[in-house]
Amino acid sequence: MEIPARVENSSSEVAAVVEGSDGEAPKEGRRSVPRPFLKWAGGKGQLLDELVSRIPAQFNRYFEPFLGGGALFFRLRPENALLSDVSRELINCFEVVRDSVDLLIADLEKHKHSGKHFYRVREWDRKNDFWVRSPVERASRFLYLNKTCYNGLYRVNSRGEFNVPFGDYKNPKIIDSENLLACSKVLAGAKCQTMAFDVAMAEAASGDFVYLDPPYVPLSETASFTSYARDGFTVEDQERLFDSCVALDRRGAQFMLSNSDTPWVRERYAQFNIETVKASRAINSDREKRGEITEVVVRNYR
Repeated sequence: MEIPARVENSSSEVAAVVEGSDGEAPKEGRRSVPRPFLKWAGGKGQLLDELVSRIPAQFNRYFEPFLGGGALFFRLRPENALLSDVSRELINCFEVVRDSVDLLIADLEKHKHSGKHFYRVREWDRKNDFWVRSPVERASRFLYLNKTCYNGLYRVNSRGEFNVPFGDYKNPKIIDSENLLACSKVLAGAKCQTMAFDVAMAEAASGDFVYLDPPYVPLSETASFTSYARDGFTVEDQERLFDSCVALDRRGAQFMLSNSDTPWVRERYAQFNIETVKASRAINSDREKRGEITEVVVRNYR
């Protein structure tokens, strides 16, 4: 895949993606610029300019092992991609958008914006028949809860049950048929799988490109690793991620990693190219800690 042709006039295109990623759809170019169909805490919509300017000039296959909302994937629109995540329901949602988008749009019509309906739908994964429900029903639930829960968070408890409260928005856009159809077309060439990040990374070969957006290393010793996965993301996982990056480098694959700007990250990845970017942090229990912070972008190429 050659990238330069894709990033011509990137400022205007990326601006449209960022504007529409979590709110109203861009007024122009909706059909040509698919946007992430999910809101995602820690999503990279605001940093797309920075990330796109740092991707390799060309690569073969695209890998994204911490998929989330897939903002960079939808910006690049690679023809051959492996998109993966440990969240079974997230991957199911992407697969349904890819393979059964018309059925998904029809099923979304069943959902209405009310606290009573929200909590009734949220209870589905507490019932024994949840996994008997069709992939379309589960994807519809996933998307509906994402658009109507508090801050668009995705969080599960120790039993793997979704537990984010109702968001009480005035008029959330639960169904965006045009964007879902555009996303479905882009996903046509993507393989979506539920798998651990190191398993996915092991498939990348020389000439491939891997973008990594893991749960970040805490900014302080008292902070917790941010995670939407049932089993969390530990220090050992961060070490395993580093080892996988070293293995990628040895195989000749190119990687770009986003993470927090901490001494641990800088020391651990010192052998690679580390740059600083500025990002806004909107989700924090302490209002004074919200605002602009620095993050790092680590690459094994220049």
